[in-house]
Amino acid sequence: MDQRILDETFTPLGWQRTHQSIDGNLYCTVSIWDEDKKQWIAKQDVGTAGYTEQEKSQASDSFKRACFNIGIGRELYTAPDFIWVTADKVKIQERGNKLTTYDRFHVQSIEYNDQREISALVIANSWDKVVYSWIAKAAVPKPAEPSLSKTQMNNLQKELARTGVALETVLNRYHLNRPEEMSPDTYKQAMSSLKKTQTKNGTAA
Repeated sequence: MDQRILDETFTPLGWQRTHQSIDGNLYCTVSIWDEDKKQWIAKQDVGTAGYTEQEKSQASDSFKRACFNIGIGRELYTAPDFIWVTADKVKIQERGNKLTTYDRFHVQSIEYNDQREISALVIANSWDKVVYSWIAKAAVPKPAEPSLSKTQMNNLQKELARTGVALETVLNRYHLNRPEEMSPDTYKQAMSSLKKTQTKNGTAA
C-alpha cells in the first residue's frame, strides 16, 4: 500500500528506496524528489525483525517506518483505541475447547477531519453487514479569552489621547481589527509601550 501511495502522489519516478546495514540493523531511506529545490528529500528509519524471514521482515518494517516519517499512515494512529465486534454480529464456532470465528471484515467507510484524523469509521463483514461503527466526539472549543473591561478600555483611550497615537496604529501593530480582540497580554504590552511614549506636546509622561 505504501508503494502505491508513493506512486500515486509522486509518480513512480518521483521517489526512490534504499537500504543499508548500520551496526547490524537494517535501515531504509525513502527519498522524494523536490522539483522546486531540485534535490532529493530523504527520510530514514530502522526496522525490527519478525520471528520468520527476519531479513525480509526487517526490510519491510524499515520501509514502513520510513514512509511513516514522510506522513503515510499517520492517520491510522488516530483510530479508536479498541475496536470490538459483539458476539451477536459474528458466526461463532466451537473448535476443540475454544470458540472462534472465520468471518472476515473490511472497512466499509472512513472519514477524516481537517487535521487528517479519523473522525468516523464503519466496519462490515463479508456480507456487507455493518458490525462496528464509530464517530469521534466533537472537540470541545477552547473558551475565548475575556475581552477588555470598560476600565481597561478607558485607560487605553486616555493613553491614546495623551500620546496622540492613533488607535489604528496600535491595532495594526498587533494585527488586530478591533480593540475587543486584544488579549490581556496584548493589552499589557500596548499599555507598557504607550506609557513609555511622550505626550503629544513633547513633554515626558
